[in-house]
Amino acid sequence: MITTPPPLSAALAAHPDFPAPAVTGIAVTAGPTRDGGLALDYRLQGDLAALRIASPATPLDPDRLWAHTCFEVFLARGDQPAYREYNFSPSGQWAAYAFADYRQRDGALALPAPTLAWHREADREAGVLALRATLPATALPQGEGPLRLALTTVVERADGPLSYWALAHPAGKPDFHHRDGFALAVPLALPDL
Repeated sequence: MITTPPPLSAALAAHPDFPAPAVTGIAVTAGPTRDGGLALDYRLQGDLAALRIASPATPLDPDRLWAHTCFEVFLARGDQPAYREYNFSPSGQWAAYAFADYRQRDGALALPAPTLAWHREADREAGVLALRATLPATALPQGEGPLRLALTTVVERADGPLSYWALAHPAGKPDFHHRDGFALAVPLALPDL
Protein backbone atom coordinates (compact mmCIF):
# COMPACT_ATOMS: atom_id res chain seq x y z
CA MET A 1 0.00 0.00 0.00
CA ILE A 2 1.27 3.49 -0.86
CA THR A 3 0.59 6.61 1.20
CA THR A 4 0.45 9.72 -0.95
CA PRO A 5 1.10 12.98 0.93
CA PRO A 6 -1.38 15.81 0.25
CA PRO A 7 -0.50 18.34 -2.45
CA LEU A 8 1.14 21.65 -1.54
CA SER A 9 -0.20 24.99 -2.80
CA ALA A 10 1.81 28.12 -3.51
CA ALA A 11 1.29 31.55 -5.05
CA LEU A 12 3.79 32.86 -7.57
CA ALA A 13 5.01 36.47 -7.44
CA ALA A 14 5.94 38.67 -10.38
CA HIS A 15 9.53 39.84 -10.65
CA PRO A 16 9.37 43.49 -9.48
CA ASP A 17 11.07 44.80 -12.64
CA PHE A 18 8.65 43.02 -15.01
CA PRO A 19 5.02 43.59 -13.96
CA ALA A 20 1.94 42.18 -15.68
CA PRO A 21 -0.97 44.33 -14.52
CA ALA A 22 -3.49 42.15 -16.37
CA VAL A 23 -2.60 39.16 -14.15
CA THR A 24 -4.35 39.10 -10.77
CA GLY A 25 -2.62 35.95 -9.58
CA ILE A 26 -0.90 32.68 -10.42
CA ALA A 27 -1.29 29.71 -8.10
CA VAL A 28 0.26 26.26 -8.36
CA THR A 29 -0.54 23.04 -6.53
CA ALA A 30 2.11 20.31 -6.56
CA GLY A 31 1.81 16.81 -5.22
CA PRO A 32 2.95 13.25 -5.73
CA THR A 33 0.94 10.75 -7.73
CA ARG A 34 0.26 7.21 -6.54
CA ASP A 35 2.77 5.81 -9.04
CA GLY A 36 5.64 8.01 -7.82
CA GLY A 37 5.22 10.83 -10.34
CA LEU A 38 4.31 14.46 -9.81
CA ALA A 39 1.05 16.31 -10.55
CA LEU A 40 1.13 20.09 -11.07
CA ASP A 41 -1.95 22.29 -11.30
CA TYR A 42 -1.29 25.83 -12.57
CA ARG A 43 -3.99 28.52 -12.44
CA LEU A 44 -3.37 31.95 -13.99
CA GLN A 45 -6.16 34.44 -13.31
CA GLY A 46 -6.57 37.81 -14.97
CA ASP A 47 -7.60 39.61 -18.14
CA LEU A 48 -6.69 36.91 -20.66
CA ALA A 49 -7.54 39.20 -23.58
CA ALA A 50 -4.61 41.42 -22.51
CA LEU A 51 -2.20 38.47 -22.77
CA ARG A 52 -0.67 36.68 -25.74
CA ILE A 53 -1.60 33.00 -25.32
CA ALA A 54 -0.59 30.55 -28.05
CA SER A 55 -3.33 28.31 -29.38
CA PRO A 56 -2.86 24.70 -30.57
CA ALA A 57 -3.02 26.09 -34.12
CA THR A 58 0.06 28.23 -33.38
CA PRO A 59 3.15 26.02 -33.19
CA LEU A 60 6.14 27.63 -31.51
CA ASP A 61 9.87 26.94 -31.61
CA PRO A 62 10.16 24.14 -29.00
CA ASP A 63 13.42 25.57 -27.63
CA ARG A 64 11.80 29.00 -27.16
CA LEU A 65 8.52 28.15 -25.44
CA TRP A 66 9.82 30.22 -22.50
CA ALA A 67 9.78 33.34 -24.72
CA HIS A 68 5.96 33.29 -24.65
CA THR A 69 3.26 32.58 -22.08
CA CYS A 70 4.45 29.32 -20.58
CA PHE A 71 4.17 27.41 -17.30
CA GLU A 72 7.42 25.84 -16.09
CA VAL A 73 8.85 23.60 -13.40
CA PHE A 74 12.48 23.04 -12.42
CA LEU A 75 13.20 19.90 -10.39
CA ALA A 76 16.22 18.96 -8.27
CA ARG A 77 16.94 16.36 -5.63
CA GLY A 78 18.29 17.67 -2.33
CA ASP A 79 21.43 19.77 -2.82
CA GLN A 80 22.64 17.91 -5.91
CA PRO A 81 23.80 20.28 -8.68
CA ALA A 82 21.92 18.38 -11.43
CA TYR A 83 18.35 19.43 -12.20
CA ARG A 84 15.63 19.18 -14.83
CA GLU A 85 13.36 21.71 -16.51
CA TYR A 86 9.95 21.28 -18.14
CA ASN A 87 8.18 24.02 -20.15
CA PHE A 88 4.46 23.76 -20.93
CA SER A 89 2.92 26.01 -23.61
CA PRO A 90 -0.82 26.65 -24.02
CA SER A 91 -0.20 25.60 -27.65
CA GLY A 92 0.01 22.06 -26.24
CA GLN A 93 3.74 21.87 -26.89
CA TRP A 94 6.24 21.02 -24.19
CA ALA A 95 10.00 20.90 -23.85
CA ALA A 96 12.27 19.22 -21.29
CA TYR A 97 15.93 19.69 -20.47
CA ALA A 98 18.41 17.99 -18.16
CA PHE A 99 21.22 20.01 -16.61
CA ALA A 100 24.38 18.63 -14.98
CA ASP A 101 24.91 21.91 -13.10
CA TYR A 102 23.79 25.55 -13.27
CA ARG A 103 22.79 26.17 -16.93
CA GLN A 104 25.06 23.30 -18.14
CA ARG A 105 22.87 21.12 -20.35
CA ASP A 106 23.20 17.36 -20.23
CA GLY A 107 22.17 16.39 -23.74
CA ALA A 108 22.68 12.69 -23.09
CA LEU A 109 19.54 12.34 -20.98
CA ALA A 110 16.20 12.13 -22.81
CA LEU A 111 13.30 13.07 -20.54
CA PRO A 112 9.87 11.43 -20.77
CA ALA A 113 6.72 13.17 -21.94
CA PRO A 114 4.31 14.78 -19.50
CA THR A 115 0.55 14.41 -19.69
CA LEU A 116 -1.05 17.83 -20.22
CA ALA A 117 -4.66 18.97 -19.87
CA TRP A 118 -5.33 22.67 -20.60
CA HIS A 119 -8.57 24.57 -20.07
CA ARG A 120 -9.88 28.10 -19.88
CA GLU A 121 -12.61 29.47 -17.67
CA ALA A 122 -14.32 32.82 -17.80
CA ASP A 123 -16.41 34.82 -15.36
CA ARG A 124 -17.66 38.40 -15.28
CA GLU A 125 -14.47 39.95 -14.01
CA ALA A 126 -11.64 37.78 -15.23
CA GLY A 127 -10.59 34.64 -16.99
CA VAL A 128 -8.54 31.67 -15.90
CA LEU A 129 -5.95 29.73 -17.86
CA ALA A 130 -5.40 26.39 -16.12
CA LEU A 131 -3.11 23.45 -16.71
CA ARG A 132 -2.84 20.02 -15.13
CA ALA A 133 0.62 18.61 -15.93
CA THR A 134 1.51 15.13 -14.75
CA LEU A 135 5.12 13.97 -14.86
CA PRO A 136 5.88 10.24 -14.64
CA ALA A 137 8.26 9.00 -11.95
CA THR A 138 10.99 8.63 -14.59
CA ALA A 139 10.87 12.40 -15.19
CA LEU A 140 11.93 13.16 -11.62
CA PRO A 141 15.59 13.44 -10.63
CA GLN A 142 16.88 10.41 -8.75
CA GLY A 143 19.02 10.47 -5.65
CA GLU A 144 18.93 11.39 -2.01
CA GLY A 145 17.12 14.27 -0.39
CA PRO A 146 13.75 15.90 -0.93
CA LEU A 147 12.39 16.75 -4.36
CA ARG A 148 12.88 20.51 -4.66
CA LEU A 149 10.83 22.54 -7.13
CA ALA A 150 11.12 25.95 -8.71
CA LEU A 151 7.60 26.71 -9.95
CA THR A 152 7.63 29.46 -12.55
CA THR A 153 5.59 31.11 -15.26
CA VAL A 154 6.40 33.46 -18.12
CA VAL A 155 3.52 35.74 -19.16
CA GLU A 156 3.56 37.51 -22.51
CA ARG A 157 1.47 40.65 -22.66
CA ALA A 158 -0.55 41.29 -25.84
CA ASP A 159 1.61 44.38 -26.44
CA GLY A 160 4.81 42.32 -26.29
CA PRO A 161 6.68 42.59 -22.97
CA LEU A 162 7.27 39.51 -20.81
CA SER A 163 6.59 39.14 -17.10
CA TYR A 164 8.39 36.55 -14.94
CA TRP A 165 6.63 34.80 -12.04
CA ALA A 166 8.19 32.48 -9.45
CA LEU A 167 7.93 31.21 -5.89
CA ALA A 168 11.12 33.11 -5.11
CA HIS A 169 13.27 35.45 -7.18
CA PRO A 170 17.01 35.77 -6.58
CA ALA A 171 18.41 39.29 -6.45
CA GLY A 172 18.95 40.97 -9.81
CA LYS A 173 17.48 39.99 -13.15
CA PRO A 174 15.00 37.09 -13.47
CA ASP A 175 16.81 33.75 -13.29
CA PHE A 176 14.63 30.64 -12.96
CA HIS A 177 17.74 28.40 -12.95
CA HIS A 178 19.13 29.98 -9.76
CA ARG A 179 19.00 27.56 -6.82
CA ASP A 180 17.34 30.19 -4.58
CA GLY A 181 14.20 29.68 -6.68
CA PHE A 182 13.93 25.95 -5.81
CA ALA A 183 11.80 26.94 -2.84
CA LEU A 184 9.25 24.12 -2.54
CA ALA A 185 10.10 20.69 -1.11
CA VAL A 186 7.59 18.04 -2.13
CA PRO A 187 7.36 14.77 -0.21
CA LEU A 188 6.88 11.78 -2.50
CA ALA A 189 4.64 8.75 -2.04
CA LEU A 190 5.94 6.35 0.58
CA PRO A 191 5.09 2.69 1.21
CA ASP A 192 2.94 2.11 4.28
CA LEU A 193 4.77 0.37 7.11
